[in-house]
Amino acid sequence: MARLRGFVWLSAGVVLALLAGLFAYSTLTRAAEAPADAAAAAGPVVTVFSAARSLPVRSVLTLDDLQEVELPAAAVPEGAVRTSDTAVGRLTMTALFPGEIFLEQKLVDPNVVSADGRKALFLLEDEVLMALPAQDTLSRSGMVAAGDHVDLLLSLGFPENRGIGATDTQQDEQQATFSLLQNVTVAALLGGALSVDESGQESAATPPETLLLSIAPQDALAVKYALDAGGAIDLVLRAPGVEKPFVTDPVDIDYLINRYRIPTGPGR
Repeated sequence: MARLRGFVWLSAGVVLALLAGLFAYSTLTRAAEAPADAAAAAGPVVTVFSAARSLPVRSVLTLDDLQEVELPAAAVPEGAVRTSDTAVGRLTMTALFPGEIFLEQKLVDPNVVSADGRKALFLLEDEVLMALPAQDTLSRSGMVAAGDHVDLLLSLGFPENRGIGATDTQQDEQQATFSLLQNVTVAALLGGALSVDESGQESAATPPETLLLSIAPQDALAVKYALDAGGAIDLVLRAPGVEKPFVTDPVDIDYLINRYRIPTGPGR
């Protein structure tokens, strides 16, 4: 009788062990299949492009600004950029944070001309569009493109004697050169012709005649005064992404004499 009782307990233990093993196997199988089921429920995956770093408004997009992101098709926002060609060369209409998806409706092509012949330009609410003759060396060289950030340097003659009792006649002028405006955005170029090589790359066949700048209204008045006063304006091109102010000193004849220690006295 004791042996029969022991056999029954042994059989019960074996059955319980088998049931526990089957339960564990079933649990592990369901856990392994859960990610696949979740992925299948989410639908197909779509590749879109997002910002690789922080981008200020009116940035000209390059390949370095883009990164690929895979999202479920149901989570892709309308107008999401799916090819790099759709974004490269366009201007951002809003500031973007790292990882933010590019939307076609928030990008503008500075080279598009509408049916009425006007450029598809983007301006901030507190800025105006100003035309500047492309007469400086940098502009005529073909190095300036829409979306570039430039500084405007001005050379202008100023009367030497501006003290009490000074008159406006027979006053000698002394030229001074200084930074008139900094970090100005080139909205578009007008009047130049483009040529296309066999690979489809565009290059400037003839230099532009006019630069369109997007600047503050007060800055536009300063530029107009400089032009009307006969000043010479030259552009210098900033590196991509550099928008900080540069600290510079106006340059005149005294500045050059002091900086380079040019002898000017008798017998020297």
